[in-house]
Amino acid sequence: MNAAEAVNDALGALHARFADVRDGEQADYIPQLTRADPDDFGLALVSMDGHCYSAGEADTPFTVQSVSKPFVYALALSSVGLDEVDRWVGAEPSGEAFNAISLEAGTGRPANAMVNAGAIVTTALVPDTPESPAFDRILACLSRFAGRLLDVDEEVYASEAATGDRNRALAYLIRSTGTDYLDPVAAVDTYFRQCAVRVTAVDLAVMAATLAYGGVNPLTGETVVSAEVAAQVLSVMATCGMYNGSGEWLLRVGLPAKSGVSGGLIAAGPARFGLAAYSPPLDPAGTSVRGRAALGALSERYGLHLMRNPALPGSTVTLATTADVLPSAPAGRRERALRERVGIVAAQGALDFTAAERVLYALDESGAERTGSVVLDLREVTGVDSVALELLHAGLARLVADGRRAAVVDPGDRLGPSDLVRERTGRDLPRYGSREEAVERCAQALAADRG
Repeated sequence: MNAAEAVNDALGALHARFADVRDGEQADYIPQLTRADPDDFGLALVSMDGHCYSAGEADTPFTVQSVSKPFVYALALSSVGLDEVDRWVGAEPSGEAFNAISLEAGTGRPANAMVNAGAIVTTALVPDTPESPAFDRILACLSRFAGRLLDVDEEVYASEAATGDRNRALAYLIRSTGTDYLDPVAAVDTYFRQCAVRVTAVDLAVMAATLAYGGVNPLTGETVVSAEVAAQVLSVMATCGMYNGSGEWLLRVGLPAKSGVSGGLIAAGPARFGLAAYSPPLDPAGTSVRGRAALGALSERYGLHLMRNPALPGSTVTLATTADVLPSAPAGRRERALRERVGIVAAQGALDFTAAERVLYALDESGAERTGSVVLDLREVTGVDSVALELLHAGLARLVADGRRAAVVDPGDRLGPSDLVRERTGRDLPRYGSREEAVERCAQALAADRG
């Protein structure tokens, strides 16, 4: 890829901006977590088309911890249904820390499935049979969300089991309210194992993207959960996923999210992308300091807030192909002329960050990387916001830097005035009024190179 690397560049810039942040402390109540490198910092983004972008230590393994909660909640919803889950665990923000001892008066229900008490109940709701033990179902579910087979960090599991008395106390307290189905010993042991499943930031971005894509894994194409379940999980993440900081997060960042004490953090843009960060130092609420700062800055910089109106998925790129063109030539040379392959990408509608990413990826896939010449047709584009404009310029600049030609069908000056395009791409970008003319000129330039 070349043009689409502009998205990696954006993540890389954020990584560089926050890599030297030294605030926060690593979780020490699970001793094994203190062995993580505090300098590790990874970012990842996965689009609805399955395109993966990353920066830093995005492939470094760590344990999923509380970031497992939304996905096990999805499994419980899929297994027994919303009404049964709601009977035992609520969906209201607790306004308290992740490990608070707080149950609903009169029912004994935990406030929601994102706090530890609710997560233990959710884990206990996963069917458990000799043929298909609950943890086997959970590991298989997490693996399907990630698009690959995950495993357990047995040392972290042992560390959690040795120090997890507060979670055991929560389970026994819940049982004491009359929750007969919950076996405190079995439920907490399964919960410890689920938290010790090993992932990377890229895995978490895929998992978040699967929720954002209505339950369909954008890498494998598998329907992991129904669209209805995905929407239910995202709703609880939006209101409860960041514990007593959920309201502030939704106000400022505007994305359903979930944090974990190992330093993992996910966020989902419905029908747009999945985001993930990994960095072990935590703030007092148990959220990755660098991760929170980076995802917050990404949302602000690129207009990713949930309440903004995104481009419809799949509606942006209307054509991505290559054309074999016989360039016009003087009569004496026509018989020696060779057909040239020119990449063509056409877009439509209003372009924002998500739509621009689709266009950039299509530029790479259209054949520009192989042939050195591509045409971008913007005639049907109705508008380009400032974020998309910057991203398109950055992608075209990458093509130019790689020695490739780019011509634009841009009668409405969607890319801005010539001096702005020259400043951002490093050259005068040829513009034409029709696709045919642009393709012909590109073919002629390629033929001239051959000559």
